[in-house]
Amino acid sequence: MKKLSKLLSFVISFVIVSAVLFPNDVISQRRLAEPSPNQFRWQEQDRIMFIHFGMATWQGREYDNFSTDLKRVNPAKLNTDQWCRAAKSWGAKQIIFVAKHVGGFCWWPTTSTDYNVSNIAWKNGGGDVFKELSASCKKYGLGLGVYIYPGDDRWGAGLGSGGKTNDPSKQEAYNKVYRQQVTEVLTRYGKMQEVWFDGSCIIDVGDILAKYAKEAVIFQGPQASIRWSGNEAGQAPYPAWNSLDSADLLTGVATSVQGNPDGNAWAPLECDVTLYNHNWFWSENNEKKRRNLGELMEIYYKSAGRGAIMLLNATPDTSGLIPEGDMKRYAELGAEIDRRFSRPLATIVNKKGSVIELPLGKPTAINHIVIMEDYRRGERIRGYKVEGYVNGRWQKLSEGSSIGRKKIDWFGTVAVSGIRLQITKSAGEPLLRSISLYDIDNTPELEQVRASKSGEWKFADTWSEHSFTMGRAPIEVDLSPFIDEPGQYELKFEQVGGKDSLRIEDAELWYDGEKALPEFLTRKGQELYINRTAQVTPETTIRLKVVCSAGPAADSRGNILVRKTPL
Repeated sequence: MKKLSKLLSFVISFVIVSAVLFPNDVISQRRLAEPSPNQFRWQEQDRIMFIHFGMATWQGREYDNFSTDLKRVNPAKLNTDQWCRAAKSWGAKQIIFVAKHVGGFCWWPTTSTDYNVSNIAWKNGGGDVFKELSASCKKYGLGLGVYIYPGDDRWGAGLGSGGKTNDPSKQEAYNKVYRQQVTEVLTRYGKMQEVWFDGSCIIDVGDILAKYAKEAVIFQGPQASIRWSGNEAGQAPYPAWNSLDSADLLTGVATSVQGNPDGNAWAPLECDVTLYNHNWFWSENNEKKRRNLGELMEIYYKSAGRGAIMLLNATPDTSGLIPEGDMKRYAELGAEIDRRFSRPLATIVNKKGSVIELPLGKPTAINHIVIMEDYRRGERIRGYKVEGYVNGRWQKLSEGSSIGRKKIDWFGTVAVSGIRLQITKSAGEPLLRSISLYDIDNTPELEQVRASKSGEWKFADTWSEHSFTMGRAPIEVDLSPFIDEPGQYELKFEQVGGKDSLRIEDAELWYDGEKALPEFLTRKGQELYINRTAQVTPETTIRLKVVCSAGPAADSRGNILVRKTPL
């Protein structure tokens, strides 16, 4: 009995000491969102390649202006095997092909429009780019996805329309056209792993997806199962949570802003980015804007390195080939990722619990740690700290919140004889897939990241008690001088005086005199996020129309500030 009493006393003491040394705020157990088999399979790819190729390529533009004589379009050297070699060279596991962009040109033979590959000079009208790409992807072991723009300029369903025609009398006819196009691309070219509806989709294609795209993840639209990061910089804002509330996901336009670790729906992030900064389509001039290797590595760290998918664009020239300079850069990127992360100094796998140690035996120089969570059971880890054992004591090396599929942490080189990962906050028992340590030299872009500053707030406008009538104030802000490139921007309404708090009642975004779709303006409480995807020119106008309230007295004064979201 005494032995049992002593044992019990020891166990209680151990639990108390452990709780003091290694506190973990364990959130009460709840049902967590989990990835479906399709989502898990997709998310494990790490890297995907986009291919933008269209009439805009011949026009030196980003959007088709219908100035090209189709009989002169002849990409005689087109080689989809080369496209696949480009993808393989930098480690992409899948290709998403832009089969139809805003202008409506289709790279497959279709009776839905005469604006298609059958009417160009290439192969005397007998070609099918999508068919050739499908065969090449199978040959090289790559997955295939399709981007099929919901709109069509020739039907008056232009950029950002989601497929809504500006003439309501044409909507029903266009719905039939688009449904035919979606059916064709999903039934002729093998299994699709991803379907892209850029700018959401107001046309009902849910039955088509359910029948022909059962294994695909869906980007935007009512059936969305993955999310846009919210920018075209290829970077996932941190923390990058995989889950969100189902109501937000059903809007079809959710981004990283709606991320919520306690959400009941799983929808991981995809980070799309151009190789040419910032153009999606080839031109001789755009080749001069090719990103350098350091830029691409920073993007990798802030996309795949934050648990998201890195979606990097490729764009063939008018001959149908990806330029040699681009091919070289893709190969350099793949080699550099391999150089840095293919040979860890030490790895530990399949561990559970709030404290995990990885002893090294002797002092070993490290500067990177890659942590992977077993997220198949949900995103359980909500906070963590990494410590290294240095000269007889534990020293903090890094810390964070979300881990998800993968988190790359980097820090100044330090010699440690062991590593300790402490989970400081979790929902249920933490499940670790792996922890890997690295000593990586020659990483100049990381020093630039370390030295860079977060986006600074800029003054855009103001409000005062004179802005209100009957307690409400319609405020219009010209954001054109502040939004000078594609990306995500934040607006802050900073109150500087008065007794009444300002409340945002309604907000609309207007691009070039047209009201933007909801996807471009996200409201989260009293914060506004603006997503600009299209190119910005000197003629671009961007205006925000907000209706605010501040109580009957409307005693409120403040400034409206804007900044590009820090990444």
